[in-house]
Amino acid sequence: MFYVNPHAVRTPYPVNLQDIMSMFRAQESRDWLAHWNGLTPGNTPLRTLPDLAASLGVGSVLVKDEALRSSLGSFKALGAPIALVRLLLRKFVGQGFTAQSLLNGEHRDALEGFTAISATDGNHGRALAAAAQSLGCRCVIVLHAQVSEEREQAIAAYGAEIVRIAGNYDASVEEAAALAARHGWYVVSDTSYHGYEVIPRDVMQGYATIAAEVDETLCGTDANAGNHDVCPVTHVFLQGGVGGLAAGVASYLWERWGEGRPTFVVVEPEQADCLYQSAIAGQPASASGSIDSVMAGLACGETSPLAWRFLQPSVDAFMTVTDALAVEAMQRLARGSENDVPFVAGESGAAGLAGLMQVAATPTMAAAIGLTADSRVLLISTEGATAPSVYADLVGEPATSVVQRQQAWMAR
Repeated sequence: MFYVNPHAVRTPYPVNLQDIMSMFRAQESRDWLAHWNGLTPGNTPLRTLPDLAASLGVGSVLVKDEALRSSLGSFKALGAPIALVRLLLRKFVGQGFTAQSLLNGEHRDALEGFTAISATDGNHGRALAAAAQSLGCRCVIVLHAQVSEEREQAIAAYGAEIVRIAGNYDASVEEAAALAARHGWYVVSDTSYHGYEVIPRDVMQGYATIAAEVDETLCGTDANAGNHDVCPVTHVFLQGGVGGLAAGVASYLWERWGEGRPTFVVVEPEQADCLYQSAIAGQPASASGSIDSVMAGLACGETSPLAWRFLQPSVDAFMTVTDALAVEAMQRLARGSENDVPFVAGESGAAGLAGLMQVAATPTMAAAIGLTADSRVLLISTEGATAPSVYADLVGEPATSVVQRQQAWMAR
């Protein structure tokens, strides 16, 4: 399914949105994260894939590889730590806490009675557990029935206490909120709901680090210089989920480039299409399908209302893709080619490429968003093999084999 958004505008970034998320606060978050040893130092790779671009009939394809962000294997490592730090700075105001001292674990004694809780499909919970372990506070993670045992073990490895429930992701969000209210714990979620927007905003602001790094790589270190220049990418395909990643990246690039912003396309699993349905309804809506998808990180049934405030005016098209196409995209990235480095992209990580492949193969879709032979496309591979056995089953080889082939390609 493909829907051109009639509410998308090309104007300077609105002041009312800038009051919520801005390039300034994104850079502040990025500076804070530089002090956390849970992240790999430096920017993640921005990979150029000329053979893939030629096969799709576009000018260039760039892929930001978030699998290498940290040992957590996904972009979620940018959101949960920032949200937890900002929450603690607000709660313990006047006690001399700083972002750096918190991330260095210098206040463990003061945080002994503090508990953070969240629902997750896997990656956000793992990032929150890792951050809580570094800071020295307790962490409880609520998992729904579709989260694999493999992902549960990866979260528990960081010391989190696991609560299992029946039902889907949205049921786990409700359970996390109920437990927090009952015990006086603090929900650190990446999705917003009525009366709960501050922490999801902080999570999304952390995700904007990705856009800041892309901007730095393509345009230099001064993000405020050259605003009169043409944006170096024409199209950005963004994963859906509840909308947090898309909002974090799109808001930054919209503020950076104003009316000259790139064309944004949001991609979701066809059975977890809450953003697509929201676009049609003109307001936050629920998914129309079963929600369950091989793209586990995108298997969300409810749109984040806060994220929607950014997506409705900025996303030019919403689309859905099949699980089969996402797997095909994973395999294409793993295979590489003569001029394209092979690399590991997980099920959700390959969704953006799946969307681009579908649009490039459908002339009406391509025409609707102005995708041509001159287009410069940015994709974000949001995760690596966060569930290694699932990855090996889908791609036909383990992630370690792909990495070995990548090393051989780079050594040529």
